Parts: sequence; structure tokens; C-alpha cells
Amino acid sequence: MCAKMKKTTKKASLYQKKIVPLQPKSEQMCSLEQFKIDLKGLTEEETALEYVLDDQFFGALDSAEIQSGALHVSGSIRKAVGFFELRLAISGTVQIPCDRCLDMMSQPIETQLRLVVRLGEEYSEQDELIVIDENEGIFDMAWVIYESIALAVPIQHVHQPGDCNDAMMRVLTEHSAARSSDADAKKEIDPRWSKLAELVNK
Repeated sequence: MCAKMKKTTKKASLYQKKIVPLQPKSEQMCSLEQFKIDLKGLTEEETALEYVLDDQFFGALDSAEIQSGALHVSGSIRKAVGFFELRLAISGTVQIPCDRCLDMMSQPIETQLRLVVRLGEEYSEQDELIVIDENEGIFDMAWVIYESIALAVPIQHVHQPGDCNDAMMRVLTEHSAARSSDADAKKEIDPRWSKLAELVNK
């Protein structure tokens, strides 16, 4: 499910949002256009944002390694003098392969995103600053959100103890044992210890 963007003012409640249900996949695909913000068109001092991401969101991104998940994104983009400040909170789960057994596993995601966006001569990225071509004035958040999710995935991600694929774990155990035996058989004794052993045995 994608989401919608809703404008509000500081006087109104920033977080009284309504999520529009997505139609079945056969009827409506996730449109990444919903994640594009016309910075020049923002009239309110602060615009509330809310997105619900599911498999259709990940599937709509070309070359995305993560293809499945269920996450909630909420926050706002604040219009200031000469720049815009984006703050988002992202939480939920993504489905990724376990490093140990390669079966898919559910990985919890909890992360915060803060970016400063301003208009300039051409697009560029540097740390937490993004410059948008002022001739276009469109800030596409789709990949920014995706990359924040991907960076929140731990370097090592494995199932909880006992949840790995049993058949795969047996194969890995047998393979590890065979490699260990081969390594022990091929291990050469340090020549210095060999000489010492000969002196002791005389």
C-alpha cells in the first residue's frame, strides 16, 4: 500500500491523517508519483506526511534488493527561509534472506530520517543535504525512504535460534565438519617442533 500526503498548519493537528486504502494489485499498481513533492507548491509552513509501504512499493522500485515488507512512515516537511526540513519516522518489518540458512526472515526496522532540502542549480547529495534543481522543484522521496530502510537492516541478519531451515542447517553442519577434518589432516607441524620432538625421543 502506498499513501497520501496531507497538508496542514501548525494550528491544526499535524497527525490527524487519513490513509487511503489501495485497490487490489490487478486494479491499481503502486504509483511512485505519490512520493514526489512539489516544493514550490508548498504553501503551508509545515506539511504532514504519512505512508504505508507494502510489497507493491518495493516492487515498483527498479533494482531494489528488498522486495517485500510492511512499514509505516510518518513525519513532516517544514518550509523555512531558503530550505526545507524533512523529518520521518519509519517502523515495521522487511522480508530478507537469513545469512545462515538463506530462508526468508522477518527483520524489524526502526529508524529516523532527517534531511535538509533546498533548491539550487542542479541536483546533488551531500550527507544530510539534498539540492533539487530549482527549474523542476520536485523532491522525489521514494528512493530516499527506501535507502533509509535498507541502511537500517543489520549487517548480519539471521533467524532466531531454532527458526532456521532444518535441512539447510544439517547440510551446513556436515559441510563444516568435513572442512574441519580436511584442515586438520592438511595441517603441517612446525619444523621447529619436529626437531624438538626428535631430540626428546633420542
